[in-house]
Amino acid sequence: MLLIYNCVRPEPGDPGFEEAVARVNAFADECRRRGVWVEGKPLQPESTATTVSVRDGRTLITDGPFAETHEHLGGFYLFDCRNLDEALELAALCPMAEEGSIEVRPVVGIPGVSHAPVDAAAPAE
Repeated sequence: MLLIYNCVRPEPGDPGFEEAVARVNAFADECRRRGVWVEGKPLQPESTATTVSVRDGRTLITDGPFAETHEHLGGFYLFDCRNLDEALELAALCPMAEEGSIEVRPVVGIPGVSHAPVDAAAPAE
């Protein structure tokens, strides 16, 4: 997984918006061409975050991210890479690496834990 930190996302109408979109699309197309693409999405700003924790059986809900930090998580890409070297190469190709930073972290598969998407068309049991 590539976690994207501290990049400024231009909005439609901002100078450079079309160029930024074209560069991100070219990067996604290259990842698809290589056959590693699984998913990628930007996140809403951290001001939209809500943090949930449970302590001593009590649910605590806090507006905002968990911790005050200078870094903010802006989005992610999930790839199925052959190895760490390929993931690092793709991180360096990611356009957001030029202004922010890309954390490369392996995803762990836990036996018996299902993270498969739920089929919305399937009847509930």
